[in-house]
Amino acid sequence: MKVRTHKIASVVARLDLPQTVEISRIVEAQVGQVLVVRALEEKRVYDVVELTSGRMAHVSKGDVLVGALGRRDALRGFVGRVPASIKAGDTLHLLNLGGVLGEVVSENKDVGHPLRVEVLGMVVRGGRGVNIADAALAEPPSDTSTPPVIVVSGTCMNSGKTLAACQAISGLTQRGYAVGGVKLTGVAARRDLLNMEDHGAAASLSFVDCGLPSTSGVADLGGMALKLLRSVEHTTASELDVIVAEMGDGIIGCYGVDSILQDDRFKPLIRAHVLCANDLVAAWGGTKWLEARGLGVDVVAGPATDNSVGERYVTDELGLAAANARTNPDVFVDLVEAAAFSRVLASGKSDGGAPDRHAGEAS
Repeated sequence: MKVRTHKIASVVARLDLPQTVEISRIVEAQVGQVLVVRALEEKRVYDVVELTSGRMAHVSKGDVLVGALGRRDALRGFVGRVPASIKAGDTLHLLNLGGVLGEVVSENKDVGHPLRVEVLGMVVRGGRGVNIADAALAEPPSDTSTPPVIVVSGTCMNSGKTLAACQAISGLTQRGYAVGGVKLTGVAARRDLLNMEDHGAAASLSFVDCGLPSTSGVADLGGMALKLLRSVEHTTASELDVIVAEMGDGIIGCYGVDSILQDDRFKPLIRAHVLCANDLVAAWGGTKWLEARGLGVDVVAGPATDNSVGERYVTDELGLAAANARTNPDVFVDLVEAAAFSRVLASGKSDGGAPDRHAGEAS
């Protein structure tokens, strides 16, 4: 049976699906499986879906949507799972703006109830169900180098990570560095990658490009992270000096941030680590949590540095550099640059120039 859809969500962007798709009423309940659903209601909060173009579109009652099954564990959003079985006519929920679908098992009062959708069927091609993993990135050539990394992590969602990552990309690009961007953990959405590119990233990729609608519940993401770093390098016309890697959600949580940060192949690549903290307790706890795992912090940013009270605490009590990426972007970039390229600077990089890529490169 063929169905004409109204909106195709960004989670399935790599599949390049047409507006009219073939569906089967037999549904495979697997992570990444692509479904066609009909909106059963219209909401005022959590009422939009991100299209494959990156544009946000309001979801009206009766809209026919294309999304993909996945998991979400958002402290300030919905907690959703892929049910054990799904059939046409079942009710599921829109878990996030990127078009991830599942069954909500826990809500957050600040975002209200999730938008309910009716399952129409599973998208099929050539007689088989379509999964976003079908269009996952191939392994880059074996001789592709792995650039050094500036990590931007946070103590929670909505702690200023994307802003800090984009300011770092913008500032370093303006200073002559070739910078790429990656989103290594989180739930599917293109907006952070588009934001990185708007701020000067030569290329950007995320876990969705590896066939994952979400990294929640994935035990080991180290290999995927390395693949993304090398893939970003491979897609650019010239070698990158650094990649800014944003870790979605918090360092403590279900999204696998710790599995990347503690990966023995990833850790030597880290040139600088920016921790975005919501408040001073989070700044203290986040740095201690990372320290216990042999991971340092170079710059603290986020709401904890919204004024001088927080900055003084971080510098005086924690002994760390602090700057707010929103209110003091130049100072923030100064600190990130000094942390990331201090070894290069010591070896003779001229003021304001891009570094020798191999000088001081992590082993």
